[in-house]
Amino acid sequence: MTWVGIDTSGDVAVAVVHADGTSRTVGDDAPRRHVEQLAPLVRDALAAEGLGVGDVTGIVVGTGPAPFTGLRVGLVTARVLGLALGVPVWGVPSHDALAAAAADVVDEGAPLLVVTDARRREVYWTAYDVRDGAPVVVAGPDVAAPADVPRRPGELVIGGGRDAYPDVFGVVRTPVSDRAAGLRSPDPALLVRLAVARAAAGEDLPTEPLYLRRPDAQPPTARKRALA
Repeated sequence: MTWVGIDTSGDVAVAVVHADGTSRTVGDDAPRRHVEQLAPLVRDALAAEGLGVGDVTGIVVGTGPAPFTGLRVGLVTARVLGLALGVPVWGVPSHDALAAAAADVVDEGAPLLVVTDARRREVYWTAYDVRDGAPVVVAGPDVAAPADVPRRPGELVIGGGRDAYPDVFGVVRTPVSDRAAGLRSPDPALLVRLAVARAAAGEDLPTEPLYLRRPDAQPPTARKRALA
């Protein structure tokens, strides 16, 4: 089986994951170019593995949280591609992939905080504990001003929001924090692995987006008639 993982919650990233667990991830960190970059990245990632879209047996997409426009591009692309190929499309929260990557470098029971940029001087956040080597959500996901995000003693903070607001989320450097320093955007290969494990456990994997707030663009309200 060959899975394609897609995440547009921050950077645009695509992974090709094989049945034996090996994978290739490609990405583009150009801001707000999701529409232009995603389809070529899917094509290039498959071609680099000697594959075409007809070899894809399933798709996993990150469901956020993330701003409306970029997240929508990934979700729509995944759904359309899945419909065209007749393959399943599963969704996994994007923060879960970051937390899963961090769980590999922290001790059992360690608290994790994933923070990603929500714009408008806010961040999306999710708090996790590591249990049996895997991250478990204990609070969130939610959106808040950086200073209003709940904090816990000794937690490891990861994600692009940490770097955007170092005065709030800066941490004392340790061997663990140094190893986790590069965890800024979700790896869609981890989204695939999480989805496969969760599906095997009988969990639902909806592709509904985690916007957490209303989009910037709103339909105009009806105009009131002026009295003559």
